[in-house]
Amino acid sequence: MMTTRTADGTGEMVDLAIIGGGINGAGIARDAAGRGLSVHLVEQGDLGGATSSASTKLIHGGLRYLEHWAFRLVREALAEREVLWRIAPHIIWPLRFVLPHRPGLRPAWLLRLGLFLYDHLGGRTLLPGTVTLDLRSDPAGAPLTPGLRRGFAYSDCWVEDNRLVVLNARDAAAHGAVIETRTRCLDARREKGAWTLSLADADGRRRRRIRARVLVNAAGPWVADVLAGVVHAHAPARVRLVQGSHIVVPRLYDHDCCYILQNTDRRIVFAIPYEEDFTLIGTTDRDWHGDPATVRATDEEIAYLCAAVSAWFRRPITPDDVVWSYSGVRPLYDDGASAAQEATRDYVLVRDAPEGQPALLSIFGGKITTYRRLADAALEALAADLPARRGKPRGWTGREPLPGGDFPVTGFEALVAEVSVRHPWMPHSLARRLVRAYGTEAERLLDGAGALADLGRSFGAGLTEAELRFLSRNEWARTGEDVLWRRTKLGLRLSAAERDAVDRAMAEAVAA
Repeated sequence: MMTTRTADGTGEMVDLAIIGGGINGAGIARDAAGRGLSVHLVEQGDLGGATSSASTKLIHGGLRYLEHWAFRLVREALAEREVLWRIAPHIIWPLRFVLPHRPGLRPAWLLRLGLFLYDHLGGRTLLPGTVTLDLRSDPAGAPLTPGLRRGFAYSDCWVEDNRLVVLNARDAAAHGAVIETRTRCLDARREKGAWTLSLADADGRRRRRIRARVLVNAAGPWVADVLAGVVHAHAPARVRLVQGSHIVVPRLYDHDCCYILQNTDRRIVFAIPYEEDFTLIGTTDRDWHGDPATVRATDEEIAYLCAAVSAWFRRPITPDDVVWSYSGVRPLYDDGASAAQEATRDYVLVRDAPEGQPALLSIFGGKITTYRRLADAALEALAADLPARRGKPRGWTGREPLPGGDFPVTGFEALVAEVSVRHPWMPHSLARRLVRAYGTEAERLLDGAGALADLGRSFGAGLTEAELRFLSRNEWARTGEDVLWRRTKLGLRLSAAERDAVDRAMAEAVAA
């Protein structure tokens, strides 16, 4: 892969510039760089720092989308589940979902029909299919309110969402892409047959320009802002911003299944085992009209989620039980749907290329599950605007593992055992967490340590100086928030004083 200097001295010329370091931007960067294109990605904050870290953290087909006849989206998403599991078995794993039936809501025959389609629409070789449960005797019925008789269990997958973004960015960088975080694109203009981008660090101290043959607007909830304020597009963006909030409470039940729960308003809510000692509950759907950077779970949303789950579980929960909440804004394509939950979750790619001018591709919508397919579609849409492929063939991202994922898809427990044998001084819980986060790269983080003390200062919950160094040097982590609430979720386990210590340590590491 090559970048070139422009003859007029306006900066480097790359094949593809990308604004936005969420899952779509990182996925496009990885695919493009692997195909031999020169790539420069800029992200105004942390990688995956907005919508891509505020998901329900599921790799799933979207059972409820069948009600909206979104068969293409569901089929594509179902087919991607095992593809993604195979390339990242450390951060993606199977999860069984329990769907209890209650009279007065969707009829049991309709649920069973939907699950039959779910089992057969997409490729499925490793994930088990649907079974019917007698909730009166099955362990899945024990935490639920009395009187429930029938339910269904089916399969999808779980993902560590921010890590998926970061690992795509890391693999893009390994293939030659430039990944710049805390960097804003102030202006992008078509000049002399290419795009000229004016970039600035978040603090505004360092400014520079680059040139690009093609520009991708993958700014997520800021996609319209980029079109209006950076690219200076004249046509309004058809984007609908929808807020989705989640809450985390102490663990509600002992087994490892997820519950998908129907509400009387026809929405569904998930209750998911989370970080071993907690339950994740979400999500809401409501239109958002403010700055996406300021989105927070509202008291109303928190109360809604508590009530939705309490209607199904023996042990009700209240807002006082919530130990953490988070919220994100989905940049959906505005298809005119009357309700936020009915707006399409499919991705829409809009190419703008006036005759003789460089192309702009703007991305609306999308799901974490289909990010890889979106990236492929984006590059195909831009094929006429980009140099001929000179690297890996189309589809390579589904065959080659992400960093740390080079072990068998069902080999997680064996890898944990190997790490524990090689490092008998390490607590098993720490070995398991490191393998879950870093896979085979856990050994890079440990870097020949022969005792726990060799990992440096401990900040609590097994977080050490060695891990902070690894995240700072390899994963663009700059702040305590990057580490505690995105790369890991250890913020749930540390005290305020311990979190402050991590903040200070990261500030020192960045300044060094």
